[in-house]
Amino acid sequence: MGKIDFLTGSWTVDEVESKVSGKITVIKSFAFGTYLSAGNLTQSGGVVYDVWRSTLKKVKGKRQEIKDCLILGLGGGSAAKLVRKFWTEAKIIGVDLDPVMIDLGKKYLGLDKLGVDIKIGDAVDFVKKSQIQNPESKLKYDLILVDLYVGDEFPEKFETEVFLKLILKLLTDGGIVVFNRLYYGEKRSQAMRFLKTLEKVYKKVDVVYPEANIMFVCEK
Repeated sequence: MGKIDFLTGSWTVDEVESKVSGKITVIKSFAFGTYLSAGNLTQSGGVVYDVWRSTLKKVKGKRQEIKDCLILGLGGGSAAKLVRKFWTEAKIIGVDLDPVMIDLGKKYLGLDKLGVDIKIGDAVDFVKKSQIQNPESKLKYDLILVDLYVGDEFPEKFETEVFLKLILKLLTDGGIVVFNRLYYGEKRSQAMRFLKTLEKVYKKVDVVYPEANIMFVCEK
């Protein structure tokens, strides 16, 4: 156990180097519980859990039943934990590029207890492969959650209309996709540009503002 910082009420539990995320720090806090931090941002647990909770509560109001859920950017499993809480019988597939983040999620955040079918790999590759393997889109999702930051950067390939239309094809009729974006400083203008792209692809886009993030709730 690391030394407690009494100013923040937190201490470091573990530190691991990742080829994808750089140094990942596992922190325990009196205020936020256990969370994973990389690039000076909370990646899973803590405030990330709160951000997803407030948003998925709104989604719950739109969709009482979710049979199949896809999470692109599974991380340590904060969103998956909430999906399991709100839609207990949902089948969840989680995709993440960083196996180290997944391992830490299992070790410290209970990811291994959520019944998630975990796929290690790139989200674009997964979505494209899903289209090839299911040309008639036999496997579709009622809910898709997208949280694809690398540190504090959202790779441009996840902002393209091509990628967004591929996700659209994976949604059931009436399906919902939620995009998590940072919303402070220069991130605000980036998020607003992304909103304009979303509005070209999806029938309806609602905006939710939890904490220092902005969530786009999109309907097919």
